[in-house]
Order: sequence, then structure tokens, then C-alpha cells
Amino acid sequence: MVGAKYGHPPYCSKKFTEFGGVIMKKVIVLSLLFVFSLFSLSYGFDKQLALRFDSMFSQMTPEMIAKRPCEVNSKQIFEMIKANEDFVVLDIRTPQEMGIVGITYKNAIKIPMHELFKEENLNNLPTDKKIVIVCHTGTRAAAASTALRAVGFMNAFMLKGGIAELAAESGRSVVGILW
Repeated sequence: MVGAKYGHPPYCSKKFTEFGGVIMKKVIVLSLLFVFSLFSLSYGFDKQLALRFDSMFSQMTPEMIAKRPCEVNSKQIFEMIKANEDFVVLDIRTPQEMGIVGITYKNAIKIPMHELFKEENLNNLPTDKKIVIVCHTGTRAAAASTALRAVGFMNAFMLKGGIAELAAESGRSVVGILW
């Protein structure tokens, strides 16, 4: 009775029992992974969010996209300022970027992109006037405007070309308009 000496059945050797334990652990882990993968397949995406995106993007026909419905360019910004249009500039750049080149427009709100979707920051955004989102080149502003529209801010627009294009345009053609 060699097996009984080691605390396992007498018909099994210690090596066989340890091998069986390893196999059993692997079977349990693989079974759990299988169950979780089935669960994640059936719930692999947020259906409500997908419906919201569908309602937004289904309107984006090629004709609509050509009109650039969610975009404002630098010339339009300067025209809006000149016409005293009431709008907000939302600067979503990092604090380091804002420290180097700042926006001093009277209706500027500075919220870095990584903090934008915190409830207290969303509560600071207006719903009754245009929000022009600014980053360095426009890439982050495009993502932020899409996401803001997805959560209900249909007044969010990206600044095409970002602050880089805004600075270049202000040097080219704008005289007498101050932020």
C-alpha cells in the first residue's frame, strides 16, 4: 500500500494523482474560459450605444459628409468672432500644451480630453450654443466631437486643423480680430 502512505488512494501512485490534479485544474480553467467566451460573445458590444451611433452615422450620406456638418474651419471661427456670435471654444489639449500656447478667447473652456467625460466637466458644457472643440491638429477634436454628439451634445463641432491651422490662418488673413 504505497499510495496510502502519501494520502492518496492505494491504487494510484503519487505521481499519477499529481498529474490528475494538474489536468483537473486545466480542465476547470478551460471550462471557465469557454463559459466566459460564450457570455462575452452574446454580450460582446453595447447595444444601446450601437443604436445611438447608428442614429448618428446613418444620416452621414456622402452628400451630407461633403457639407462637413460637424466641422468648423479657421475662417469660420474668425467670421463668428467678427459677427459676435455666441459660442464656446473647448480646448481639450493637455495642460502642457495649453501652457505653451494658450487660447485667451472670452468664452474658452479648458478641459483636457482625458478628463472631458467626467460628469462634472460635462455639466460645465453649454447646451444652448455652439461648442467648437480645439486640439493641436484636429484629430482629438474629431474624436471628442463625435463622442460628445453620441452622449447628446449635438452642438459640438471640431475645429478643422486645430490650433495649428488657427494660428496659421490668423497670420495669413486676419487683421484687427483679437481673441
